[in-house]
Amino acid sequence: MRPLAVFDIDGTLVDSRASIHQAAVDAARVLGLAEPSYDRVRRIVGLSLHQALHELEPHLTDAELADFVAAFQDSFRRRYDAGHQEPLYAGVEDSLRRLKRDGWRLALATGQNRRGVARNLARAGWADLFQSAHCAEDGPGKPDPAMLRAAMAACDACPKTTIMVGDTSHDIEMAVAAGAAPLGVAWGFHTVEEQIAVGALHVVVDMADLDAALDRFAAGALAA
Repeated sequence: MRPLAVFDIDGTLVDSRASIHQAAVDAARVLGLAEPSYDRVRRIVGLSLHQALHELEPHLTDAELADFVAAFQDSFRRRYDAGHQEPLYAGVEDSLRRLKRDGWRLALATGQNRRGVARNLARAGWADLFQSAHCAEDGPGKPDPAMLRAAMAACDACPKTTIMVGDTSHDIEMAVAAGAAPLGVAWGFHTVEEQIAVGALHVVVDMADLDAALDRFAAGALAA
């Protein structure tokens, strides 16, 4: 059975660190809140937006939280309407296309909403790369395993032949709960230590390391 690699987007494939922090700052200004530091914001990335912003500002009423979410989304919308697109991390495109050529099945599992997923799938050639894409609007968000289980079902895969690649503890916890292999990356939002602490088998430091880790996984999955 061909192996399945399920990728997170923000902090794993796409460098959205500055944009996400700026959107949180913009939204805080709208509500008259203290501007959150990058360190506070990075910890909530990967969760569904409503849950993430609730954890960022847990004292808000339901109505205030709804306004906070709307202001965050509006910040992103203005940026995209002006033509902004977050850059891919160096080597991502080549790595994904190499995996596809080698017979891997690829999927996405992200805390973004469906609009964000659509923006990313509109990147040149991406719609043909990924067999399925799953997001926080589809059901329970990370670290609940529902999203990853949906990806495995859509791709006719099982946990033994599935590896989750992400940059946050939420990705790792989701993979562990779903029985898939949890592989972290060191260039995103959560630290190596934060990912190891919740069960990452390995945290890769660059794209060459990622390619090697995926090749090792494929060899083991195909031999199983």
